[in-house]
Amino acid sequence: MAATAGPADGNWFGFTTGQIVQEFGYDDDVDSDLRAAIEATTGAELAYEDHEDVVDGTIIWWRADDAEAGDLTDLLVDAMGNLDDGGLIWVLTPKPGRPGHVTPADVAEAADTAGLQATSAVSAGANWAGFRLLARGRGR
Repeated sequence: MAATAGPADGNWFGFTTGQIVQEFGYDDDVDSDLRAAIEATTGAELAYEDHEDVVDGTIIWWRADDAEAGDLTDLLVDAMGNLDDGGLIWVLTPKPGRPGHVTPADVAEAADTAGLQATSAVSAGANWAGFRLLARGRGR
């Protein structure tokens, strides 16, 4: 996975105006500036976990204490259920040294088991790292 940095405007997630992005794992520790940047980019609030319509992208806040690694796989499969063909999934985890840190290998393993591949990693704010996932064969 290549590490890249991106501007705070939210475009570097690959989302565009008019898209619907579903959010999983929201809690009081999420990066509110990052959420606001995505909402400003798309022009819409993030959709809740129970959103049942098709979405253009997904962000998942995942921490080590959220559950077992297999549970991340299950969540990725669930997230793909609403995802439009070609949509992006981003898994956001606490950076190394922060409470709840998840290793990139754990994210990659869960992605692989779910039929996804990790294509890049970014520093997503002061406390979060982001991993971009795509379905295998969708080289975007």
